[in-house]
Amino acid sequence: MAESRVKALEGNEIGDYARTVLPKGRWGDTWTVFKSNFSKIIINNLFTLLFFVPLAVIVYLRELYVSSISNTYPFSSNIGPVGLPATPNVSGLAESLHMSADMMFYSLAIAASLIAAIGVAGACYSMKKLMNTHGEFTIKGYFQGVKKCYLNVVFPVALFMIVFFATVMVSDWKDLTIATGGSSAWPIAATVLMIIFCVLIGILCMWFIAVGVSYKVGPWQTVKNSCILLIGSVIQTIFILGLAFIPVWLLLLGGLWQVIALLLLVVFGFSYVFLVWMSFTQWVFDMYITPNLEAQKERERAKKTEKELAQEKEEEEKAIAREILAAGKSELVGRPILPIEDENVPALRKSFSRSDIAGVAEGREALEGRITAYEDAHKNDQRYVEYNKMFADREKALQDDGKKKKKKKISADNLLG
Repeated sequence: MAESRVKALEGNEIGDYARTVLPKGRWGDTWTVFKSNFSKIIINNLFTLLFFVPLAVIVYLRELYVSSISNTYPFSSNIGPVGLPATPNVSGLAESLHMSADMMFYSLAIAASLIAAIGVAGACYSMKKLMNTHGEFTIKGYFQGVKKCYLNVVFPVALFMIVFFATVMVSDWKDLTIATGGSSAWPIAATVLMIIFCVLIGILCMWFIAVGVSYKVGPWQTVKNSCILLIGSVIQTIFILGLAFIPVWLLLLGGLWQVIALLLLVVFGFSYVFLVWMSFTQWVFDMYITPNLEAQKERERAKKTEKELAQEKEEEEKAIAREILAAGKSELVGRPILPIEDENVPALRKSFSRSDIAGVAEGREALEGRITAYEDAHKNDQRYVEYNKMFADREKALQDDGKKKKKKKISADNLLG
């Protein structure tokens, strides 16, 4: 299904390298790349971590702010020996303060995610390139990825953070409603639905990022093809995302696991997440999308010098001449012929007059002139010179030294002999 609906992605790869299809899958290859380029993965992780610092600082300040409120406000303290409450009624006060704190800090987190998207773009592009080139990684290439992919990445990152912010707000509203004695049915149902919606949007945004850093297409094509590819690999996607976000799951466990997760994220955690995800999505692309071979050849040609290109052209033309030599000399190959598909060949209609005949004759004379001009312009091209030279040398070599100067019959066998 997906193969027939993602044709818009073919030939639109983003990159300064050529992507190739691996017939036996990518996981063994990805593991080889990971262990043989670990230092590059660490460097990539450190650069990515820098762009996540503002987001991490906001989350830390939020925790600090909530903790200070809990220690400052007298939510359950008593006054005097009679144990009178500090305030007449504090029901829902803690939940209200939490909601205000979340509204302030998580709205700032949306703004910080625009900075974090820089790291996501650079990391995804670099990990994809590292994987497809088996070790090619530079700091310059990292920021080239940011330049090429940031606009495609910032939208899904901001979209997820907005939905996450809405989910947190609904959860806080649920806690506040329950604390103040309101009905809990609808708030709990709304919270569950928002959590499910947030997870689905997160998965879809990961596909937006994968398509955005791999293909140069518009927003609508990105959304459309991401949905198609997600539907075509939904079970694999859920499993791989669970595997990729292991550092995050460890972070949520708390205690010693939280310390281990923080160490992993600082050393190589971000690179690990994006390496696993880009490896999986590239595997999906390999199944459904054929690499554009012409674009691949053009990128390879762009890396060559003029001297290398001239030498390559000369070798190609010599190879063509040698291949044709086996079939015997032909006037159709030994001299330039004007490509007829580019010409309008004069022809008579079913009913015609003398003027039509004269027009056709004039048109054919003009065509013959263009044919002669084309032949004169290209007769010294390397392929024709090499072709005719080989036959001339072979005919000279095959000529007997006897008195009659009898020539041997030229055939495919003795020409290549």
